[in-house]
Amino acid sequence: MNFSDEVISWYLQNKRDLPWRNTTDPYIIWLSEIILQQTRVEQGTPYFYRFAENYPTVADFAAATENEILNHWQGLGYYSRGRNMHYTARMVMEEHAGYFPTSYDKLIKLKGIGEYTAAAISSFSANEVRAVVDGNVFRLLSRYFGVSTPINSGKGKKEFVELANQLIDDSQPGIYNQAVMEFGALQCKPVNPLCDSCPLKLNCFAYRNNTINKLPVKIKNPKARTRYFNYFIATEENSILINKRGPNDIWENLHDFPLIETLCQVSQEEVQSSAQFRETFGDKTVILTQYGPIKQLLSHQKIYAQFFVITGLSETSSHENCWQFIDRADLKQLAQPKLIFEFLESFL
Repeated sequence: MNFSDEVISWYLQNKRDLPWRNTTDPYIIWLSEIILQQTRVEQGTPYFYRFAENYPTVADFAAATENEILNHWQGLGYYSRGRNMHYTARMVMEEHAGYFPTSYDKLIKLKGIGEYTAAAISSFSANEVRAVVDGNVFRLLSRYFGVSTPINSGKGKKEFVELANQLIDDSQPGIYNQAVMEFGALQCKPVNPLCDSCPLKLNCFAYRNNTINKLPVKIKNPKARTRYFNYFIATEENSILINKRGPNDIWENLHDFPLIETLCQVSQEEVQSSAQFRETFGDKTVILTQYGPIKQLLSHQKIYAQFFVITGLSETSSHENCWQFIDRADLKQLAQPKLIFEFLESFL
């Protein structure tokens, strides 16, 4: 058997029973594909069920508020995906009469849908002959065919897409695409691949040349930026002061607390005596308690956050109308970064 036949044969015997594989509904497939971008299947599956149950149609998704979508998204990270999904759902309602597109050429024009996602949706829902190339496919093709071109380079992306389109089974593209991704996820894993039981090993370049741990090649990303966030917790009876984040930074439109960012980690005494603290909260504001630091790793940023409980907040303290006191019971209704809701669950 050739490469495609071997992979499909393996898939039919070893595939996982995943909920989005039991439908050709392009909306449901879209939900799964966006949720699973940069997310493991085990982590993403509960979110898929959550969205599919709360928003069974694209019309339901479009009718929700952005805060509702982001609140359900909470914990997945990369919140721009959730915002793009909301925008796309409304675009489908306005420009496609509520029918989610199934053709690659229409899908690629929707916000948040790139070449891989458009190929996946079109092949899974309408059997369009479009090869998918995700991380699992990059890895499998690189090892099997011995391709050392960096997978995150322009040249590499083009080379792998061309190879993938040469390999796709025209008679069952949807099955082939599912198969090649599943093979990479379960058999040709990033670490400790199951080479001994691999049906492809006899013709696999990496297996024959002992280069399994060297492929695929990837250009290293720039060093992550380190940031230091000092959050301030102010309460009034059953209310707590929250901040809605603005554009042009991480966590756009999510809710956290009033914040002072510093160049390095600072002590409670340094914060209390700083001019920025007095200018922000007033001369009578005092820090009572400190929590943290808590660390969170993002794709290109490393966040160290400390939380200070304050009292004596000046009534004139404000920040471009982004601050407001809300009832503590309403906090769960607001979309928050993972770092914030984990702090609330652990300490407040």
